Amino acid sequence: MWGRRLLSSPLSPGQCRAYRARAALAQLSHVLEAELESIRGAGTWKSERVITSKQGPHIHVEGSRGGILNFCANNYLGLSSHPEVIRSGLEALEKFGAGLSSVRFICGTQNIHKNLEEKISRFHQREDAILYASCFDANAGIFEALLTPEDAVLSDELNHASIIDGIRLCKANKYRYKHMDMQDLEAKLQDAQKHRLRLVATDGAFSMDGDIAPLKEICSLAQKYQALVFIDECHATGFLGPNGRGTDELLGVMDQVDIVNSTLGKALGGAAGSDIPLSGALAFLRGPVPGSSPKPFCPPPFNSTKLMESTKMWTGAEGPGPNEGHYSKGGYTTGPKALIDLLRQRSRPYLFSNSLPPAVVGCASKALDLLMESNAIAQSMVAKTRRFRSKMAAAGFSISGNDHPICPVMLGEARLASVMADDMLERGIYVIGFSYPVVPKGKARIRVQISAVHSEDDIDRCVEAFTEVGRKHGALP
Repeated sequence: MWGRRLLSSPLSPGQCRAYRARAALAQLSHVLEAELESIRGAGTWKSERVITSKQGPHIHVEGSRGGILNFCANNYLGLSSHPEVIRSGLEALEKFGAGLSSVRFICGTQNIHKNLEEKISRFHQREDAILYASCFDANAGIFEALLTPEDAVLSDELNHASIIDGIRLCKANKYRYKHMDMQDLEAKLQDAQKHRLRLVATDGAFSMDGDIAPLKEICSLAQKYQALVFIDECHATGFLGPNGRGTDELLGVMDQVDIVNSTLGKALGGAAGSDIPLSGALAFLRGPVPGSSPKPFCPPPFNSTKLMESTKMWTGAEGPGPNEGHYSKGGYTTGPKALIDLLRQRSRPYLFSNSLPPAVVGCASKALDLLMESNAIAQSMVAKTRRFRSKMAAAGFSISGNDHPICPVMLGEARLASVMADDMLERGIYVIGFSYPVVPKGKARIRVQISAVHSEDDIDRCVEAFTEVGRKHGALP
């Protein structure tokens, strides 16, 4: 009787809400598990390997014995552990604090932000620049602010996800042209003549393939059909072109490209860190404690000639130490002043994100100084890239791209790329396999990235490991 009374008692409103919430959560859990299982079944599950050292050519990876050679970072010039970059970040941290706790237009703009923006525009030979938390934010913030339903944007089908997402957010008419296919782009430009503005958007260097956009042809078509040209230079800034300004400089079209987006988080030392304990670094900045005479830490002065002879200055003779460095990232747009002024008024990622931390700004500013002083670091990276590509081709591998430090080892099958990458780690080489949906189906690859601070021995050891693993899994005869 008592049980029947309980079962027949109506649920309270609170109990009803709790029941519906549990049912919704159970439904979500079922959907998520099905999605996750499909990823596992397709062999495209992505696992995060945990690094227990600073970023650099030689790292420590959790679960691996001994040191590991890192060939999958965007640290193209090795500036993430450059002593002057580190020191500049520490000085900015000490002088300007850990952060602004504000967006730029309220109380989040310091003179170092304006100085860096001026330096970026000068480096790219543009009128002005605007900083973002990342280049993903820069790409998310430009198309919506600039383009209306009266306009059109024409995008390469293999553009980075951040460009694709940024275009999705805007209300412009959207055209997608085949990868680097100028006939298809021209046809799309002809279709887009009815719109007010036409903007061609492309990566300068494509991150999964290492190929370079045909900017001369793109700019020629843009002039013919009165279109603007936008390029994302994340995998070009700092090392492509005679002065490292990117693909537009490399191909001689700097005066024909209208808008450049790029990052502080790759070649410009975006993983800036060091083996320096924080306490020692701050002691260097503050000087000796009164009443004592400890030696403050002082990073060695940078000498590009010595750097070309040895990487010990950057990587440390004793190998990687504790991960107590400082890390930076950031992105930017540079172009006409009127455009930058508009972005400051309308770009939502800029308006509603806190300012870049001073340490990030300090690191990036010094990295640009080093690039504008000498291209010796970039030239070292170019030579090592050619060494790797030629040796891999001689071993029988197919390497995509145009002499770019992104060197995709094309394998085709997702599972093959995954197991080969795992076996490479067993041999002390850290590389990552990429497959669908990051790259098209049937075009899985292991992406190798060369850095100026890799030694020739590092390069040769990587090629030897690839050859062994390739033969083991049938990728080579």
